[in-house]
Amino acid sequence: MTISKPRKRFLFVLIASIALLAIVANFFIFLGLTGGDITSQFSRIPLPRLSRKPWHSQDTIEGPYEPRDAHPISMLMAEADKKWAVYENTRSTTFRQTVAKYRRRYGRHPPPGFRDWYKFARKRNVHNIDDFEQIMDDLRPFWAIEPKVLRNLAANMWRDDKNGVAGIHIRDHKVVKESNKSWRSETLITLVEKFVKYLPDMDIAMNRLDQPRVVVPWEDMQAHLKKEQATRQLRPNVKNDYTTGMDNLLNITAADGPAHQEDPEWYAAHGKQYMETAKLACPPESHARNTDMSKADAEASYKNRMGGVITNFNLSSDLCTVGPEIQDQHGFLYSGSTVIPTKRLVPIFGECKVNVNSDILFPANMYWKHDERYDYDEKHDNLDWEHKSDSMIWRGVTSGGTQTSDNWQKMHRQRLVRIVNSTVMANQAVRILSEQPEKQGEYENYRQFNPADFAANHTDVGFTETMSCVPDCAFYDNVFSMKPMAPFPEQFKQKFLVDVDGHSFSGRWHAFIESKSLGIKATIFREWHDSRLFAWRHFVPMDNRYDDVYSILTYFIGVGARPEELAAGPTDDAYMPRHHAEGTRLASQGREWAKKVLRREDIEIYMFRLLLEYGRIIDDNRDRIGYDGDGSELDKYDGAAKTDEDQVAH
Repeated sequence: MTISKPRKRFLFVLIASIALLAIVANFFIFLGLTGGDITSQFSRIPLPRLSRKPWHSQDTIEGPYEPRDAHPISMLMAEADKKWAVYENTRSTTFRQTVAKYRRRYGRHPPPGFRDWYKFARKRNVHNIDDFEQIMDDLRPFWAIEPKVLRNLAANMWRDDKNGVAGIHIRDHKVVKESNKSWRSETLITLVEKFVKYLPDMDIAMNRLDQPRVVVPWEDMQAHLKKEQATRQLRPNVKNDYTTGMDNLLNITAADGPAHQEDPEWYAAHGKQYMETAKLACPPESHARNTDMSKADAEASYKNRMGGVITNFNLSSDLCTVGPEIQDQHGFLYSGSTVIPTKRLVPIFGECKVNVNSDILFPANMYWKHDERYDYDEKHDNLDWEHKSDSMIWRGVTSGGTQTSDNWQKMHRQRLVRIVNSTVMANQAVRILSEQPEKQGEYENYRQFNPADFAANHTDVGFTETMSCVPDCAFYDNVFSMKPMAPFPEQFKQKFLVDVDGHSFSGRWHAFIESKSLGIKATIFREWHDSRLFAWRHFVPMDNRYDDVYSILTYFIGVGARPEELAAGPTDDAYMPRHHAEGTRLASQGREWAKKVLRREDIEIYMFRLLLEYGRIIDDNRDRIGYDGDGSELDKYDGAAKTDEDQVAH
């Protein structure tokens, strides 16, 4: 039987119409089941000449991160997740566990007052009751110094004003005196008063300067640490209290100092190459002291050859490893403005230090002091990640070192401003990563990327003011155009907040981590919170030479187009797909983590623990005092606290 052409045409149209109706019906049923809207569903359909969502980018930031490509940043994020998971899953949850872990780690009983500190910390919802490694590392070598010598130094280092030391004096559970005061010591006192009723008598010597102080030669430090190791023991029947009536504390009522005052042996090194001092504290085999070690060998320990991204944030700020490469590229190292060091191990408290220093770290006053320039306020950060600008912002002054018309190009902040300046970079080529044409999701170094247009479109970096110049800053007039100040509400409109050193650490870092933006960090300075922040989980680490800045930004923002999407066909241009979900994940993880471990309560908990440990170090009977119980007396307390936590969680 033969069907006529008109009838064939009619049957074709009928069948096509039925099929189309079925597709449309299923489409709307799908929308109903998923709760989606038409606009959001259509946005997922690739349209001609529109960029596609990266095939390897996760749709969700929940759960463990699973890299969808072989980019080193993707792999580093996965590795950081695993390290963080171990950190999370090994926390003590009771006083019994906390005490037992303390003894296993340090070979000693906890200090007197440890039970009071534990309850203080639990009441403030401490997240990790075990993570106070920085305190223990800082105080370890002082076990090699006689307590009476430490007390004498702490009581008297403030006396010569030009040495930049303040004194805080605690007697009968009160702060009774402040010597050679400054805004830093005044702020610290307001913190100490939160728990001073638990503290023994002590004198605290505090660094008033921006820059760290103590550089003990390597060989001397190893001798100190060997002595400390030999003193570790778990004596039975120790006294759970500090010794009273000890000498060599400051006589609060006396007008003059004691006849014998230990010499801290300060010496001035303003404007000098810091590595000449720093390398003395490095191991003989280190890059700083071993001239046979190449730059490539050193870089292999902290930097990926693909894109130059940081693989070990700790080593990337270790002067024994990176010092020879950055000694002429960082203001503090090249021409520090307030450098008064000593090679003697003295008990001075400081807000930051480099890895070769032996200052005793405490939470920086700027994190505790309420200052609108540094405090995070959520009402000023009202844009979610996807609504922020694809841009990296930084504002600051020309601090960092003593600057002249001959040396300003060796300052770290100046280098940052220049390396993301589209005019300066107009004829420059930098290294980034580019997807391999025949291997989707795999990358190779691309060394001919001209970043001028990318910098113009995706960075907003500049100085607001000049300072720290000799004889004046007039030489900058034809170098930099000053930008308007950008308070936090303006900065938080950008996705990427880069943070670099000034004269020392940057007081903005906590606010950047707390924000809905993503923090990018380059620093040589160590701070109290370092062990609780995980690079590539809570923030993005950056090389202190900034040679990886474009590898970082192109990973998150994307650049170029996949060859098959180009109308003109394949080119030699770089292509990096946008990693939007990865950026969202990192920003969110950093923000949520800051709410748990960088709170003002965490600063109180840290400082309380630090001064308990310090109080034992300076006690003549330090080997015979401590808490020797098993922790069982707080079993009921821990059970009640756990119940309260569960109720809050639900």
